[in-house]
Amino acid sequence: MKRLLLLCCALGLVACSRAERTAAERCTEQDAGSPVDPLLLAFLSRARSAHHAADNLETNGDLNGALTPLAGLVAGPLPHRNGAELAPEVREVLADTLARLADFHSRLGAFDQALADVKAGLENAGGTNYFQGHLLETQGLVEERRAKSLEASDPKAAAEARRLAIGLLESAMVVQSKVIEQGTEKPAGAGNPAASAAPAATPH
Repeated sequence: MKRLLLLCCALGLVACSRAERTAAERCTEQDAGSPVDPLLLAFLSRARSAHHAADNLETNGDLNGALTPLAGLVAGPLPHRNGAELAPEVREVLADTLARLADFHSRLGAFDQALADVKAGLENAGGTNYFQGHLLETQGLVEERRAKSLEASDPKAAAEARRLAIGLLESAMVVQSKVIEQGTEKPAGAGNPAASAAPAATPH
């Protein structure tokens, strides 16, 4: 299933999304004069290739095969900023990739592995942002699928998984609402009725 991939790229790159076209086609340089980190560019190129390969395998119905390039990306070499920490762009790509791994694993019935993917993704997502919300949404879908798999054999466990799914999806909605609110600029005076209702000062 096609899904949105946000590779939020700084250092001269615009944010990239993968819908009908590939990320490589959508990503362009924002400012050719800006310095770019060649290691970060190499990682982002590797990420685009991994997701594109996974797209093709998923389209052919080979979910097990689609896991391979994504798992290789997560386990492969990562560019460390100043030789120590990962750049935010790298963490975001990892968070998004781990969400996709969780989706594939849960569709294959490997629910415990899917939850481990989500946990690792949340460790990279950081604070309140799109990636955190998307991972919570994915975790909710994992629990939904677990519930369906347990309906016949263990109705009580299925009900509990369904309850967890609802809570996680609600949490995802809360996070994404905060992201939207934080990113929406309010006009001057908004939220201050007294300021907007005050009469203009009379010039002397």
